[in-house]
Amino acid sequence: MSAQRGNLAAAESRRLEILEKRYRNAARAQFESRAAYYHRFTGGHYTSITVRDQKSRWGSCSSRGTLSFNYRLIFAPPVILDYVVVHELCHLTHMNHSKDYWDMVAGIMPEHKVYRKWLRDHGHELTLTAHMERLGIPVTLE
Repeated sequence: MSAQRGNLAAAESRRLEILEKRYRNAARAQFESRAAYYHRFTGGHYTSITVRDQKSRWGSCSSRGTLSFNYRLIFAPPVILDYVVVHELCHLTHMNHSKDYWDMVAGIMPEHKVYRKWLRDHGHELTLTAHMERLGIPVTLE
């Protein structure tokens, strides 16, 4: 976000910070809800959920059971967010990308390859400013 804010006035920058915080909070609530829903299908044990603005990852799962998610997934179609949640929850059982792991993902989300491809093709579009533009909300205050 900071690179996008380089040319913005202080008020505009503050406005974007406030909006980003709101979307991060909404993302946290969504990740917690979806993880609770899908956990009954995946099993395993997670200890906490963190929400970040990762530059190169959509999610991760630590060996201690911490699930981390990129808040920018809140701008994706809901099924894409769900795919990343399922992807990370399955790592609680398989801490790798083995055949057993992918079989588990496919058992819960048979269309997972379509969602994974969508993220590769459209992930760069998942930004606050792009979301605002899609909704017709001005990024700058003129």
